[in-house]
Amino acid sequence: MIDITLADQALIKSHIILPRVLSAFERDIALINATLKTPGPYVDAIAEAQRKLTADIYEVRKGFRTRGIKVYEEVTDGDGVTARYKCRGYQAEMRIRWSMMTAEAGVLMRKYLGLNTDQYVDPTVPERLRGL
Repeated sequence: MIDITLADQALIKSHIILPRVLSAFERDIALINATLKTPGPYVDAIAEAQRKLTADIYEVRKGFRTRGIKVYEEVTDGDGVTARYKCRGYQAEMRIRWSMMTAEAGVLMRKYLGLNTDQYVDPTVPERLRGL
């Protein structure tokens, strides 16, 4: 029996997705600065989202230390990302396809920008599984 909990899996998933959301925000700031005449307010909103996101990435890393999780390899291919990790002595891997990553990233971006994400939450999914 593998002793990897849903909370462990949620942390690993966050470890995979959150840095990519941060990169998307960085890309968007560059694009906004290059194309808009008054980029300031938009860049400020995204910069605030980046600060919140960076704090959450820090919390994920802290959670890794607390729970004994170590991602030792991430492989990106045309279909998605596979993270190989150790969790309290157990080895496993998690795969996230690009289609799932894109959907999750869109919801997370809205969340960090302070927008309402209720329409993206499926109420039939148990609360304990919503973070996965």
